[in-house]
Amino acid sequence: MHNFFVDESQRQDSRYIITGADYNHIINVLRMNIGDSFLVSTKGQSDLCEIEAFDGESVTASIIEENYQNTELSLKIYLFQGLPKGDKMEFIIQKSVELGVYAIIPTEMNRCVVKLDEKKKKSKVLRWQAISESAAKQSKRNYIPKVLDVLSYKQALKKAEELDLLIVPYENAEGMVATKRVLEDLKNCKSVGILIGSEGGFDDSEIELVKEMGGKVISLGKRILRTETAAITTVAMCMLNTEINSKE
Repeated sequence: MHNFFVDESQRQDSRYIITGADYNHIINVLRMNIGDSFLVSTKGQSDLCEIEAFDGESVTASIIEENYQNTELSLKIYLFQGLPKGDKMEFIIQKSVELGVYAIIPTEMNRCVVKLDEKKKKSKVLRWQAISESAAKQSKRNYIPKVLDVLSYKQALKKAEELDLLIVPYENAEGMVATKRVLEDLKNCKSVGILIGSEGGFDDSEIELVKEMGGKVISLGKRILRTETAAITTVAMCMLNTEINSKE
């Protein structure tokens, strides 16, 4: 079933008025008809709707069932991703959104090969946000995860202080028993940050800063993972742990 994200202002009583690019997609790409159903998501809620009428440049969709499905995790996962090379960031965003991440924060680190000027940062974030939206639609999310502006490492740690827990996968960390203990702590958290190094990994000073602020350095096993693998693995571990312990 197709999913469309709209602004809350597009709701009128028990109907949604869909315009713009979504209208064009419904009419010219999907070629939907009166009576066809789809999901409309706004403010973190997805409603099951049915096409009631076509009116010039808009589609009127009546709400059949409110809160039709909730695909969001009870835990808000913030992914602080060290800037990777090439198009790896797009892949990381796509897969982490599918897994349920709440927000992605591109982060500059000492060993990042990629260096972006201010103009490049803005254009990249716009592109990355479009990737997030596309992945959210495909995976039937109730919410489009935000890709925040690129932060420096210290700015990222400052942002992470707002969260209940910060997890940092690091190749020199203790074994998986310690990782399991940290993941078990998630049941007492409403938010968690995951900090992933770029291709060059972390330098010692960056890990020391994490420890000073109370972040938890964890292992992802005996093998060395690429930055994109580490990001997806850690998000998936947090997702699985949250879903298993969910009371819903």
